[in-house]
Amino acid sequence: MSHATVKEIWRYPVKSMGGERLNETHLAKGGIPYDRGWALRDEADKTIRGAKHFAQLMSCSARYLTDTPANPVPKAEITLPDGRRIVSDDAKVDAVLSDLCGRAVTLWPLQPREREEHYRAAPPADIEAYLRTIFALEPNEPLPNLAAFPPDVLQEISVYASPRGTYFDAFPVNVLTEASLRYMKSLLPDSAIDVRRFRPNFLIADGGTQAKPVEFDWVGREVRLGTARIAAVMPCPRCIMTTRAQEGVGVNLPRDSAIMRTLVRETSQNLSIYATVSAEGRVAVGDAAGLA
Repeated sequence: MSHATVKEIWRYPVKSMGGERLNETHLAKGGIPYDRGWALRDEADKTIRGAKHFAQLMSCSARYLTDTPANPVPKAEITLPDGRRIVSDDAKVDAVLSDLCGRAVTLWPLQPREREEHYRAAPPADIEAYLRTIFALEPNEPLPNLAAFPPDVLQEISVYASPRGTYFDAFPVNVLTEASLRYMKSLLPDSAIDVRRFRPNFLIADGGTQAKPVEFDWVGREVRLGTARIAAVMPCPRCIMTTRAQEGVGVNLPRDSAIMRTLVRETSQNLSIYATVSAEGRVAVGDAAGLA
């Protein structure tokens, strides 16, 4: 991609809720500061959960109250699907979110990596059935290639709901190109294809008309984003969240299972790439992006 630039920067204060767009950020080793700083814990099985289990979260949005102390992350203001707002330290927040999810949940800020029990996942009774549900697969569709994950990462996310010390699914950075969005729109002209379905940290524009997931070609290579550098590790396997409805304030994306059928058929269920940060730096909207 020649003349590629950073078009959008996204940070998600609460795991699985709609995020906030930034004009610039300092990309640190751990990703965008305070990305996924809060998450819900299912109190029945004491496991961190997101919209893979609680679809209603996709119709909420969150923003940081940046004038509040970071202990360890700033307070977040959550906007519920009906427009009500509640702050993360409100005494009623757990009850409100439990009512929304139909299950007892609690809202937690990031905890230290050493608090292993906070991050430990409740093992499913049937792992294959569980994965098929999470990845929204039909009976005849294969599971994604989990062997693509580095062994240490796969081991971590096999035991814990997220890498300890984070609420990420697996990696600190996710990058999506507009070319991939054009590709999906070309395959699904009647679907509402929107960047918010795929929840990247960075959306890359190329000013062109190419329609293919060009970021897949970056895997195994260094990519520059402004003055930062990232190491593109692997394509991102997509789950049921891409098909969820997002029908909160300011967003109207209907439930759409055709997205997953198309991803399974055309891209081995992948879209966008996972990355780690190899060199910290400033990234702003409009900055150059592409292979280093």
